[in-house]
Amino acid sequence: MIKEKILSLLSKDSLVYNKPNNLFCFMAKTFGVSEKKIHEEIDALKSNGDIFEIKKGKFITIPSSNYAKGLFIGNAKGFGFVQLGSVKGEKDIFIPANKTLNALDGDRVIVKIAYNGSEGSDGEIISIYKPLEKVVGITEKIGQSFFLTPDNNHIPYKFVCQKGELPFQEDQRVVATILREKNKFVCRIIEVLGPSDDVKAMEKGIIRDHDLYETFPDKVLAECDKIGLTVKQNQKQGRVDLTEETIFTIDGEDAQDFDDAVSIKKTKTGYTLGVHIADVGEYVKRGTALDEEAFNRGTSVYFPTSVLPMLPETLSNGICSLSEGVDRLTLSCVMELDNNGNVKSHKIFESVIRSKARLTYTEANKTLTGQKSPKADKVKKELLLMAELSQKLQDKKIQDGYLDFEIPEAQFIFNEDGLAVDVAKRERNKAHRLIEDFMVLANEVVAKEFNQKEIPFVYRVHESPRKEKLIKTLDLLKGLGLQVPKIPDVITPTYYQQLIKLIDGHSYTETVNKVLLRSMQKAKYTNKNLGHFGLALENYCHFTSPIRRYPDLTIHRIIKEALRKGRLSQSRKEELSSFTYESSMQSSERECNADLAERDVDDLWKAYLMKDHLGESFEGVITSVTNYGFYVELENTVEGLVKIEELPEDNYLFYEKALMIKGNKYTFKIGDKITILIANANIFTRKVDFSLKI
Repeated sequence: MIKEKILSLLSKDSLVYNKPNNLFCFMAKTFGVSEKKIHEEIDALKSNGDIFEIKKGKFITIPSSNYAKGLFIGNAKGFGFVQLGSVKGEKDIFIPANKTLNALDGDRVIVKIAYNGSEGSDGEIISIYKPLEKVVGITEKIGQSFFLTPDNNHIPYKFVCQKGELPFQEDQRVVATILREKNKFVCRIIEVLGPSDDVKAMEKGIIRDHDLYETFPDKVLAECDKIGLTVKQNQKQGRVDLTEETIFTIDGEDAQDFDDAVSIKKTKTGYTLGVHIADVGEYVKRGTALDEEAFNRGTSVYFPTSVLPMLPETLSNGICSLSEGVDRLTLSCVMELDNNGNVKSHKIFESVIRSKARLTYTEANKTLTGQKSPKADKVKKELLLMAELSQKLQDKKIQDGYLDFEIPEAQFIFNEDGLAVDVAKRERNKAHRLIEDFMVLANEVVAKEFNQKEIPFVYRVHESPRKEKLIKTLDLLKGLGLQVPKIPDVITPTYYQQLIKLIDGHSYTETVNKVLLRSMQKAKYTNKNLGHFGLALENYCHFTSPIRRYPDLTIHRIIKEALRKGRLSQSRKEELSSFTYESSMQSSERECNADLAERDVDDLWKAYLMKDHLGESFEGVITSVTNYGFYVELENTVEGLVKIEELPEDNYLFYEKALMIKGNKYTFKIGDKITILIANANIFTRKVDFSLKI
């Protein structure tokens, strides 16, 4: 590809031209394309931060010696950091206030590294290649002018509001585009969300602050309109017809997009397990506006009150959804397993199915636990067989080192006005585990096949924990009085299993499980097969949710191409290698953004709920201890801070390794059960404060 050729050429430090046009002319002749094409590719590389012109005619590739690109994380005091990796804090570069180039929190920047040492790195921003385009905030009138104060407290500026077509008033929460004029910032209001103190406007503000939207561009919707509502006869040609097989879906009560279905049969030697996934790649073609939008979104995002889908509902809830009783195109992974749950052989193929039932987890679980469930009982034989196989898979996973931290999620209950009235831990039953086991197995089988075929792919990887981070966690366990096993030279999932067993059955089990989880690296997407530590698997990918995850859609296209063409040419593999890298980076970034948005919205509704319980007492567990107090999590998953100044008078010391605040009379450490009072709940900051009930 031209892009790779340009990057390869520019990576040579000796390449210097006095005039850029001479360089472009040379590239055009060398690569056999027009100068216009070279200009387009160079502009695209510059706008993506892949290259930078450090002086006239001298381009460098990014990252390069002493240069890198990343996300600018601002601070209200003017300084900031550039986040290079996907996880904040791991590879951040400190930027002094006079070296920020007036970057805003959220800008994509190129940084020149001035110092790189064991204690950290310093640098200066030399280019803002992708500036933050929009800001959410509250309008304020000062004199005759309107200003916008950003919700994001990492942006230390007020923006002058320019007059536009959209009317707005003082004290409204709005979305505005940012206009940069030399050394000052102005903005233009493009969306009014509602009164500044309205909780629904706040929720929408969080969503917009993460650059997330409910609506799709007209050109995307126009492409969807051209896609039929039913499977056409010619689309079934060349596919395996599974419409008469007993195949069904199991999903949540509120689910609308069903992208995975399952089937099972008992054989003489074991089981035939089928995992059938919606063939989204048949409808979302590479290079279309629909595909570009899916790539930019990266993932569907799930909020307590809504879902922002990766694909328009006509696809996600329509032709791509494996609805009951209708023909749907699928990619099937059918596995032959022995009686111990070992995969002996498998086939991946294009198919067409007709789901026999749309079951909920609750319905399926009733049948699995011997209760009456009219709909699920129709496939009772299959469900019981699935439960039998699922248990064998779970036993096998634990033997292999699989880590199950059993950390519950929050589930909100809303009234008819769309306001939260309660929150509790989300139930996880046998049906949830059954589907999870089958999806993990299919993901492993698919990843293993394409890794062996050496076809470029997108893998879901989870690298081994860093030893220095684990040591801090072990100090905590020692502080709890536990006899911790010695850290092996190579940290394995089995070692973590030992730690999980060590803390099992204690009052602090769930809390310390979270600490153990935080000691590990974050899972991500990459086109390199690095294995999955948490699942104890050498091969793993995301194949089972192409309606809501772009990596799954990416590999579906690759699978279909390999199935239809057989052997792929070397040049095609190079193209796929480039795209799988690009797709992995984008998907990891968008997943991280979605996680943050979901967490922020959850925190908003938790604060909203707790403001009606001021002064009330609750039981909780200390989940984290700092030098300024400790955090307590309630049974309903709400977490709040008990400030150290609010504690009973004593001579307190903070013990960092043991995560403990200790005085002469009182001691507070992680995992302790305590009773608290709701002292404050602020929906603007999304924080809850507790006080100790004495």
